[in-house]
Amino acid sequence: MSQADTHRAIETVWRLEAPKLVAALIRVVRDIDLAEELAQDALVAALERWPSAGVPDNPGAWLMTAAKRRGIDLLRHRQLVERKHAALDGDPEHEAFTMPNLEALDDDIGDDLLRLIFTACHPALSTEAQVALTLRLLGGLTTGEIARAFLATEPTIAQRIVRAKRTLADKRVPFEVPRGEELSERLAAVLGVIYLIFNEGYTATAGDDWMRPALCEEALRLGRTLAGLMPREPEVLGLLALMEIQASRAHARVDAQGRPVLLLEQNRALWDQLLIHRGLDALERVRRLLAAIAACHARAATAEATDWRRIAALYATLARVAPSPVVELNRAVAVAMAEGPAAGLAMVDALADAPALANYHLLPAVRGDLLAKLGRADEARMAFERAAAMTQNAQERAVMLERAAGCGAKVAS
Repeated sequence: MSQADTHRAIETVWRLEAPKLVAALIRVVRDIDLAEELAQDALVAALERWPSAGVPDNPGAWLMTAAKRRGIDLLRHRQLVERKHAALDGDPEHEAFTMPNLEALDDDIGDDLLRLIFTACHPALSTEAQVALTLRLLGGLTTGEIARAFLATEPTIAQRIVRAKRTLADKRVPFEVPRGEELSERLAAVLGVIYLIFNEGYTATAGDDWMRPALCEEALRLGRTLAGLMPREPEVLGLLALMEIQASRAHARVDAQGRPVLLLEQNRALWDQLLIHRGLDALERVRRLLAAIAACHARAATAEATDWRRIAALYATLARVAPSPVVELNRAVAVAMAEGPAAGLAMVDALADAPALANYHLLPAVRGDLLAKLGRADEARMAFERAAAMTQNAQERAVMLERAAGCGAKVAS
């Protein structure tokens, strides 16, 4: 294996093993920064030794052993310094530093990851901080990678991560999985963070690119990890099914120039059947409403074969369970496809004054599409122009302006 191949192998191993390594270290040393330092030391050791010695058969265990040895050296040094300070102070009651049991690092790796997920998404942190810390600790992304993914500056992301760690330390947040009602509340936050990461990758809120596949991949990896740790939790499986099925369309959602391709115009031969099957498998274990809606699209061999009446019914159920203007807008689209654009337009117009949709560009975009189907080209053009002015995504703006121009051409003719 060449040195370049070895370095690529190390990068892959690190991305897979770093969360487990950091999680196990945090459990023992109870310090996120120290755990990350020890994990990084193990990575440096791998970069020094693996190019000549080769990648070990069990690279995760190798990294764990390297981190353990470095941890023992570091903690023994700290213990010695503490004893010297106590002796210099002449304080016989000085609390001595207690050496953590690093031999316990090999136990409960799965439990460690679960604890780390819930710690990174603790309610004491803002959503932005939860996302940054989750991607850093569980996604294995560098500060620079997170900054590029969310179009933020590296110092901004670094500050969020530092503040998040300080908050967890100041509040003495326990490294544990909550129980009872607190588990349900915290699980919702965990799933919300993972889905936020996925959504930002699936449809970027700003910038020149409509999709950021790397974020989708990280969210999927986090979702699969969580499903492996909580295999009987319906909400987890429902989110995983949704993401797998949505991600299956990634290659068909953009053309060669990176421009969006709408669902009904996508080449379904490009849909990833493996991801569809994985999603449907998760869906079979527990049918959740959003995942079931995505499954209706995935199962349809052609756009015309989509069961829009079922999708509309699923959205109606979702609206009762978790009412929101966005759900109603999605239901309006499904009703328009099932019963005709006039029925959908009536529902869209009823949402015109919803405060939550005041700056939501998809409201005028949907309205423009339905008006165009009804032959009301001038109104459709204005709706598309409004949608273009509201979106921050360059690719979506170009599509909206193109559709507005098409409506103008119809009016002129």
